[in-house]
Amino acid sequence: MLFLRLGTTAFGGPAAHIALMEDEVVRRRRWLTQDEFIDLLGATNLIPGPNSTELAIHIGHRQAGWPGLLVAGTSFILPAVLIVTAFAWAYVRYGSLPQVAGVLYGVKPVIIVIVLQALWSLGRAAVKNRWLALVLAGGVALTLAGVNELLVLFGAGVIVGAGRLITRQIRSGHNSLVALLALFLQASPAATASFGLWPLFLFFLKVGSVLYGSGYVLLAFIRADLVERWHWLTETQLLDAIAVGQVTPGPVFTTATFIGYVLGGTRGALVATLGIFLPAFVFVAASGPLVPRIRRSPVAGAFLDGVNVAALALMAVVTYQLGRAALIDLTTIIIALLSAIILFRFRVNSAWLIIIAAILGWLLFSQ
Repeated sequence: MLFLRLGTTAFGGPAAHIALMEDEVVRRRRWLTQDEFIDLLGATNLIPGPNSTELAIHIGHRQAGWPGLLVAGTSFILPAVLIVTAFAWAYVRYGSLPQVAGVLYGVKPVIIVIVLQALWSLGRAAVKNRWLALVLAGGVALTLAGVNELLVLFGAGVIVGAGRLITRQIRSGHNSLVALLALFLQASPAATASFGLWPLFLFFLKVGSVLYGSGYVLLAFIRADLVERWHWLTETQLLDAIAVGQVTPGPVFTTATFIGYVLGGTRGALVATLGIFLPAFVFVAASGPLVPRIRRSPVAGAFLDGVNVAALALMAVVTYQLGRAALIDLTTIIIALLSAIILFRFRVNSAWLIIIAAILGWLLFSQ
């Protein structure tokens, strides 16, 4: 039920989803410790696919094994798929999207506060010494400078891991060897302009298998192939797909569901959804058992420490960028301040804040 509810109310993109999960599984339910949660977060950043969905799958697997893996992942994805499908149906039938600017206006400031709370909590657990604090600051600087996210993550892991290895060599003279394997599925539809469900499935399977980064990177893939190369979508349809991904809760990757419905109806939506999310289950199933083993190795654990603080650096930069877009006037600043007081002082469930802010934003815009 937890991930079903999160999939229904988790607005704001991966950073906000991670913050909501941390609040629920660490603070409220105590399923995981801060350190365990951060390790799983670091692991999701090392594999391609939708990070918040993979984190949900990891948590489900940690709690209830293989059944938990399937239930948590499916529950988090399903509400967003149904909501996006409803949007797509209305879009195809009426040729436009419902007005949702008011909802976003109210929700965005609350999302910023929720992510800041998670960053503060996770940062206290992840930044274990001054060296890691320096790596965190470097990760923020490099991300702001436009360095590729994957380079920041692996670079931080290698630097911290190498530092631990050198220290151990100096102290004991022993060598350690760390082998990290990444499995990438390679599937690509044939170079054809003819639309079909099978090429659609293979396209999104490929994207879900190799894509690192945010939903905006996903949109770059879609534009390159579906708009420019095969001409299955128009620029206008792509922009509408972006809007749906922004205003609906749950994984941003359900943009694929919208596109699948526009191109192939209900079957197209199912095929596209299956294609883009299937690799996430495979990657988590393959990498999940490795996380405790990595943590037990001093050098590999140090690598994971570096990845963890780099992941927090990426979240911090995303929060800064979202904050500039969300806090646009006095009203949004007041909403953010009140949300911060309620969240930090009274520990109210963040889902209620999101719902109230969405209603408030809609009312303000409807006047």
